[in-house]
Amino acid sequence: MISAEAPLASWFLAIAGTLFLLVIALPLLLMPLTWARWFGWRLPEGNNHLTIYFGRCLGAVALAIILTAARFVSRPGPAIFDLIGWVCAGMVVVHVWGALKKAQPVSETVEIAFYAVVGVVAMWIRFNALG
Repeated sequence: MISAEAPLASWFLAIAGTLFLLVIALPLLLMPLTWARWFGWRLPEGNNHLTIYFGRCLGAVALAIILTAARFVSRPGPAIFDLIGWVCAGMVVVHVWGALKKAQPVSETVEIAFYAVVGVVAMWIRFNALG
């Protein structure tokens, strides 16, 4: 399953995909309000249907990206690393915006560094390890 030609890229996809699956995608898809509490969000009072809906939508999108990345573990290619780079760039922007507006818990602000590092590593692999 790990590519002999690009083992670093394969391991990155396998490890990052597994971590994101367990910490982000599945919890958001299956139990968005519990996930929100884990990360320190204060939940809105009253009707939470829209909150649950958007949490599950984001979880489904994350799951689709992870399943797509899983298909590239054995044969990593530049396109999946481009996608990871763009997703991480978007997540950095969203989290910086939330931090500047003071509209998110500290855990989400800490994620800025996490997404930045994952994005930079993905781009390094894309342009150096994959050619």
